[in-house]
Amino acid sequence: MKDNFGRDITYLRVSVTKRCNLNCVYCGKTVCEKKESELSPEEIEKLVSAFAKCGITKVRLTGGEPLVRNDICDILGRIRRIDGIRTLALTTNGVHLSRYAKDLKQAGLDSVNISLDSTDGSTYRHMTGADVLKKVLEGIEEAQRAGLSPIKINAVLMKGINSDGAGDLIELARENEIDVRFIELMPFSDEGENASLLVTGDEILRRYPFLEPVVSEEGFARYYASAGFRGRVGLIEPISHKFCSSCNRVRLLSDGKVRPCLGYETVYDLMPFIDDESRLIREAREIILRKPAGHSFENKNAAHGLNRTGG
Repeated sequence: MKDNFGRDITYLRVSVTKRCNLNCVYCGKTVCEKKESELSPEEIEKLVSAFAKCGITKVRLTGGEPLVRNDICDILGRIRRIDGIRTLALTTNGVHLSRYAKDLKQAGLDSVNISLDSTDGSTYRHMTGADVLKKVLEGIEEAQRAGLSPIKINAVLMKGINSDGAGDLIELARENEIDVRFIELMPFSDEGENASLLVTGDEILRRYPFLEPVVSEEGFARYYASAGFRGRVGLIEPISHKFCSSCNRVRLLSDGKVRPCLGYETVYDLMPFIDDESRLIREAREIILRKPAGHSFENKNAAHGLNRTGG
C-alpha cells in the first residue's frame, strides 16, 4: 500500500533482538543489551502477517545480532510460510554465520548482508571490540557454499579509523560474486555526530576512479564495478544524498513497537493488539500512512543506538 506521500511501502525490517555479541563504535559504544522482553516466534509471525496483508512483500531480520537467538530458524520458517512474503533476508555481523548458514538456507532464507568494516585484524578489533575477524570471513565462505544469494558486505567508513582500508574491501568485490556496500556514517553515537569522520560516496569515487556506474534498480545503493570484477561496489548515502522520497520500508522493533523511519523518533506500539488480527491490520495500515516524509538525522535528539533499531 501507499503512504500519505505516495510511496509504495513493501519492505519490513524486523529487529528480533537488541542483544549483540559485538560493541561497534558507530552503534553508540554502549554495553549491548542483555536479554529482556523479546517477541516470541509466534508474536513475530502475527505481526509480520498483519503487515503482509498491507502489501509488505520483503522482510529482513536484523538486531542487535539476530544469530544470538537460538530460535532464529523457527522465526525464519514461520515468516517464509506467510502468504505474500516473496523475499526473506537477514543482516548479521557474521560471527556465528559459519555455524548457521546451511540451516538458515534450509529454513527459507534467501539472502544475507554481512557487516564487515575492515579486513585488517587490529582495525576490526578496534571497531567491534572483539578479535573475531577470522570467524566472520569463514562465515562469508559458508554463506556462499550454502547458496545464499545475493551476499552483500556492509561497511561503514570512518576517517582516520578504517577509511584507508576501503581498497581492501573493494578487492572482495573484484574477486568474489559479492557486493561490497559503503554506508555513510549516521549520527548514532558521539563519534557519529562528528562530521569530520564522515566519508561520503563521492569521496570514495574520487579515490577509486576506476569504478564505473552499473545500471541497477535495487534499493537505494548506487552500484559500480570495473573490468574483471565478479561483484559490485555499492554506495548508500543517507547523509550526502538523502533518498527519503523513495523509501519503501518500516521497522518492527524487538519489543513489538514500530518505527516508520530509522531517523525519526516516533514509534507505535502494536502489542496491545497482538491477539486481535483485524485490529493489528488496521493499526499496521495507519502506521504506514503516517510514515514521515524524511529522516531527521540533523536533529541530534533523533540519534539512538543501532542495536535498538536494526538500522
